[in-house]
Amino acid sequence: MPSAVLGTIALVLTLFAGATLWRIRRRHMQRWLPAYWRERQRFHAPKSNEEVHVLLCFCDHYEPKAGHADVETGRRRVAAWVERYPRQVGHFRDSDGRPPRYTFFFPIEEYEQEYLDALAGLCRAGFGEVEIHLHHDRDTPEGLRDKLLGFKEILVTQHGLLARHRTTGAVMYGFIHGNWTLCNARPDGGLCGVNNEIEILLQTGCYADFTFPSAPSPTQPPIINRVYYAVDRPGEPRSHETALPMDAPKDNALLLVQGPLTLDWRHRKWGIFPATENGCLQTSQPPNIERLEPWLKASVQVPRRPDWYIVKLHAHGAPEHDQEALLGVPMVQFHADLAKRVAANPKFHFHYVTARELYNLVKAAEAGYQGPVAGALDWELVSNVKTSRAGSVSDAS
Repeated sequence: MPSAVLGTIALVLTLFAGATLWRIRRRHMQRWLPAYWRERQRFHAPKSNEEVHVLLCFCDHYEPKAGHADVETGRRRVAAWVERYPRQVGHFRDSDGRPPRYTFFFPIEEYEQEYLDALAGLCRAGFGEVEIHLHHDRDTPEGLRDKLLGFKEILVTQHGLLARHRTTGAVMYGFIHGNWTLCNARPDGGLCGVNNEIEILLQTGCYADFTFPSAPSPTQPPIINRVYYAVDRPGEPRSHETALPMDAPKDNALLLVQGPLTLDWRHRKWGIFPATENGCLQTSQPPNIERLEPWLKASVQVPRRPDWYIVKLHAHGAPEHDQEALLGVPMVQFHADLAKRVAANPKFHFHYVTARELYNLVKAAEAGYQGPVAGALDWELVSNVKTSRAGSVSDAS
């Protein structure tokens, strides 16, 4: 082969390798690609003849004041959800006959009583639950503890939200960290400030963290597609990046429930580089039934229930720019297509669950529960929300 041709080939390969490394670094994929490669044999979608139960959990970083919006703008954003959500999706039902369930992780720093009153009404109508979200910066352990305890008290006493432990009666909450910076996870130490967040979350009644995946953020942990436990490493950030062994004591450990994170070879940048499927729902990543396959292939599961597939999705649904994807045609079609898949395959089942219900199912599976999904939705934590007839449009408005 002529040397000129060999030189051209070498140049092309060099440029391709450089472009690949540039893209990996630019999207911080070096944080999680090694795990993806090591565990690739674990990632598989169920076969059509297998009994499958999809645990579908929508976890919204619900921020009415996103973009420094004023109170009135936030009011309109919340009203849009309260009015449109029941009307658009309230008639759909899962395999247990329940309507779509949504978890609103509400930011402490954006609290307005009227916003939570409105969302509580949506929850009482059977459409979801509210949990805790927080953006903070240069915080202290004491400051974090006060914020969490104070907001937990408000949600329970003023709005009848959150949950209680079935045995102890303790008030419990689920958590998503703002800006993905759990345990001071940013390389520059910004947008958090507290290394020992796991300890404080446990002390204040957090039952599980639902922050991740965060790709393409640099906060993405090297653990992917897992339900696992982590404990604080004293004085160190990113404690959640070390998973406890399955048989280790969990007394001082926090449960982390991750959503799917995979490479999607069906959609490629410039026809070459695979897209990243991170379970995000937004205008540029609308919900659709085609995405269900990579969500299932991520194989987020609890070992004792191989027929249960956890699909935890995330969104920032309050601002107007993503409302249409989440309240309009894409979401309506997604729910309709799920129903069609159930009708076409008697072995395929799906279940709308809130973050609390998903936690209960995880704990039930860990305990060896082999019964139906519906029988374990209140396994350990019982909601404070006094629901009326599920799926009622009038009760939500």
